Amino acid sequence: MATPPAAAPSPPAPPLTIARDPLDRPGEKSEPACEGRSNAESLDRLLPPVGAGRPPRKRTTSQCKSEPPLLRTSKRTIYTAGRPPWYNEHGTQSKEAFVIGLGGGSASGKTTVARMIIEALDVPWVVLLSMDSFYKVLTRQQQEQAANNNFNFDHPDAFDFDLIVATLKKLKQGKSVKVPVYDFTTHSRKKDWKTLYGANVVLFEGIMAFADKTLLELLDMKIFVDTDSDVRLVRRLRRDIGERGRDIEGVIKQYNTFVKPAFDQYIQPTMRRADIVVPRGSGNAVAIDLIVQHVHSQLEERELSVRAALASAHQCHPLPRTLSVLKSTPQVRGMHTIIRDKETSRDEFIFYSKRLMRLLIEHALSFLPFQECVVQTPQGQDYSGKCYAGKQITGVSILRAGETMEPALRAVCKDVRIGTILIQTNQLTGEPELHYLRLPKDISDDHVILMDCTVSTGAAAMMAVRVLLDHDVPEDKIFLLSLLMAEMGVHSVAYAFPRVKIITTAVDKRVNDLFRIIPGIGNFGDRYFGTDAVPDGGSDEEEVASTS
Repeated sequence: MATPPAAAPSPPAPPLTIARDPLDRPGEKSEPACEGRSNAESLDRLLPPVGAGRPPRKRTTSQCKSEPPLLRTSKRTIYTAGRPPWYNEHGTQSKEAFVIGLGGGSASGKTTVARMIIEALDVPWVVLLSMDSFYKVLTRQQQEQAANNNFNFDHPDAFDFDLIVATLKKLKQGKSVKVPVYDFTTHSRKKDWKTLYGANVVLFEGIMAFADKTLLELLDMKIFVDTDSDVRLVRRLRRDIGERGRDIEGVIKQYNTFVKPAFDQYIQPTMRRADIVVPRGSGNAVAIDLIVQHVHSQLEERELSVRAALASAHQCHPLPRTLSVLKSTPQVRGMHTIIRDKETSRDEFIFYSKRLMRLLIEHALSFLPFQECVVQTPQGQDYSGKCYAGKQITGVSILRAGETMEPALRAVCKDVRIGTILIQTNQLTGEPELHYLRLPKDISDDHVILMDCTVSTGAAAMMAVRVLLDHDVPEDKIFLLSLLMAEMGVHSVAYAFPRVKIITTAVDKRVNDLFRIIPGIGNFGDRYFGTDAVPDGGSDEEEVASTS
């Protein structure tokens, strides 16, 4: 049975090692009997019975391009695109993701340990990043060497450490990153890249995870998975033969020529840099529990109270210059009277809301950049006019109420692209959380119209703007549109993001203790979609569906 770790000695402290169970020994070794898949299957009996019943990991590329981004473990499915708020009331980054590095020899079980940690953590938004994605692009000569098992993939020079550091740094800071997809069969990068965004825990695993000084500085916790060399060899034989289509002679040749010497020279010495050493990998439940307890304590220290800060900040100031309110004509005021009236039928509520949305979007388009252009009329005469000076317009709706504005945007913007963001309130903390996003490709080149029907505290609107900024959309290219806003929400967004244009049809002065706009419009989503109203004291649209 595994025993708890002893107290660490005085500095310099060695890595914490979870003791090996003396009763757990690798199985007897024997020679593989046949070729191909039968070879790989025959190797299964050489492995120790740790983690029996766990399906073998099938992987011929470094990343699985699933959509939406999911991480499937043996017990549950984890959504890997989302996050709690990492910014403060100023809109600036105040907390970073917690990054765990897992090092160890080839086929030591690093990925399996990572998935077990994720299962035991039981927290949303965990990203697993593999060093295998970052092999360098090979030259033609190197490709030929690789095909003949003569290229050393276990040397530090085989990895693009500059790209690893840049990617992990951005992910730690909450930015969107593009990760290369590596094909182990052809020893090359695929044309497609996988996008990762949003996590409160990042697990980074690889044989050289601790080999670079700059990379080490990004790791908050370092774990070395120490597995018997015989077990690692059997696992590597099974994987390369069964999953990557290689012959047994080539695998053994590569192991003896490159893998084993590289482990002795480059990988095993990095064990001293680890905070925790885990013998037997996935079979060491004590180590997994210890790691999980530490990560949970770290996550508790990262909790923020964004909404409370917003409620007390930036008030008693004049409305910002970045705010534009649709002129309150008798027609506009009349439509507001209808949709604010609690006796208004659903059909009329939808009809007049759509009319206001159309006017709001037409008004917002006047703030887009235009340039002089000359066209020729059917009469053969020149006409000096204006044309849109940007590349493209993209609409992004904050679900669920924001999606009601999409038809109006499509009606006035031809071929507009649409993205969606789902932000909900955590019922325990009262804080907004990002749960889903789908943004068009290359959105950073576009002017983005961000749509939500009501904005009270501004918490969700700020998070949505933060998401766009993390995807490299320039702040001055973001237009926040809302049918109704509270002064608190206007101040919160404008203070945090002074170059975002805020456009609405009306601004109400107050927000009550439940963060509802007063006099307000009620639960816009329930009234529009005809769903049952939330009982008094519960959360309304501003808090649940869009947390604005």
